[in-house]
Amino acid sequence: MLEAIRGDATPNFYFMQYDLETWRVKNLLLVPSFAFPPSAIIERKPLSPAARRAGWIGCNIALNRIPAEARIGVVTDSHIATEREVRAQFRHIKPLAEIGVKERGWTLDVLRIVQSLGKREFKTSDLYEFVRHFEELHPDNRHVKDKIRQQLQVLRDKGLLMQVERGVWAVK
Repeated sequence: MLEAIRGDATPNFYFMQYDLETWRVKNLLLVPSFAFPPSAIIERKPLSPAARRAGWIGCNIALNRIPAEARIGVVTDSHIATEREVRAQFRHIKPLAEIGVKERGWTLDVLRIVQSLGKREFKTSDLYEFVRHFEELHPDNRHVKDKIRQQLQVLRDKGLLMQVERGVWAVK
């Protein structure tokens, strides 16, 4: 999966939750191919040498590490979204696909943290509180604060954020 992300070959994914007794779909999420940051992939242990596919390494996908805007609800709490709603949400995040594969992981991680703030308006300094978190996700980057500022500008340029004034941002 990480190879697919790095090679920009990730497929679109649908994640479904259903009621076992009635087989009724409770939730159906679409996560577009360009919305998977490497930080959302949790590598599993390789299969044992005795296994038929010895050495194969699977993964889990941490949906909570994918920005909420990139988890498009087709069905939410058994309520079916209209085609128009689904397409509108897809169009809103589609500009993320234009970001190069190497940068996209950072952009998605910053967007996820912005969303986790739960604020309509926030300051760059609010994100600096997550420097440790970003250092863990991106251990090769030694200029995390600079990268956060850069990614806020990328998100602004892609129409997901608006710069209110120097150091102050608003979610669109």
